[in-house]
Amino acid sequence: MSWIQDNKFIAALGGGTLVGVALLAFLGVKGSGRYEAAMEKFVAASEEVSAMEKLPLYPKTANKDGKAKALAEYGRSVETLQQAFDPYRSKPLENITPQEFTTALLAANAEVRKAFEEAGTAVPEPFFLGFEGYKTTLAPAKNTGVLKYQLSAITNIMLALAKSKPTALKNLYRPALAEEEGQNFSPAANAVARTFPLEITFTGSENSARSFLSWLSSVENQMIVVRSLRVANEKKDPPKATDAKFDKPVEEKPANAGGGAFSGGFVLPGDEPAAAAEPAAQPAAAPKANSSRILAQVLGSEQIQVFLRLDVLEFLPAKKLP
Repeated sequence: MSWIQDNKFIAALGGGTLVGVALLAFLGVKGSGRYEAAMEKFVAASEEVSAMEKLPLYPKTANKDGKAKALAEYGRSVETLQQAFDPYRSKPLENITPQEFTTALLAANAEVRKAFEEAGTAVPEPFFLGFEGYKTTLAPAKNTGVLKYQLSAITNIMLALAKSKPTALKNLYRPALAEEEGQNFSPAANAVARTFPLEITFTGSENSARSFLSWLSSVENQMIVVRSLRVANEKKDPPKATDAKFDKPVEEKPANAGGGAFSGGFVLPGDEPAAAAEPAAQPAAAPKANSSRILAQVLGSEQIQVFLRLDVLEFLPAKKLP
């Protein structure tokens, strides 16, 4: 008989002990690895917290109060800025009947044409303030409110252009609105205004262009933004010397050097006066230059062609801050 058979209890106890020791060793090694991994995570998190504590906006009570104060000041500044735009906000756009819009369009077109005619400005045909599509058709009743707002702005712009007296209005282009194409206008989330694009091309003097641009920057109760500007001179070639013409100088005649009737001495009664001696010939004096002569203008009097792409802004209702 073997020893294990003779000592079954001791053999079973020893075997169980060996298995338990092996299991404990395995669990110990595994637990040690988990401990080391947890320790590494703890050290990394501790270092990250230490670094965050050194930041200026670490969530402490003082920083929290400072941030709340800064947010309150920012909110007040935004409200002040929104109030500054109140004069540029239009009243709620109310639709009118298509017939009323057509009547207003005809009246505005006649007023602008008359202003251009009085200024001597040529107008292209057909010209209908950018609303050429409504010459023979009525505007949709649901779009007349926004169309009337745009009509009012374009009328003011064209009257200001006529006041600057350009030589000719070459083009006026108004892109169709979303409503005119059967769509609904929906502003972007952070939009503060709606833009109405407009393109204008005209020719005139430098003074007329300067006058019109000055008006665009100073118009009241309306915000107009110039998106692009292109100016071209009608003269493509550089000026030549023959372009300058000067006035001829005025030659001054020399004073008479002769003595005239009373050029001699006394004449006794009964004596005839002696013939006056011929004056000695004198060299002709060189003509004096006329210092009042004005030089001819070479540059600045030519016409320029101006292309403008601008936006008329309709400010949206003020937004409430959270």
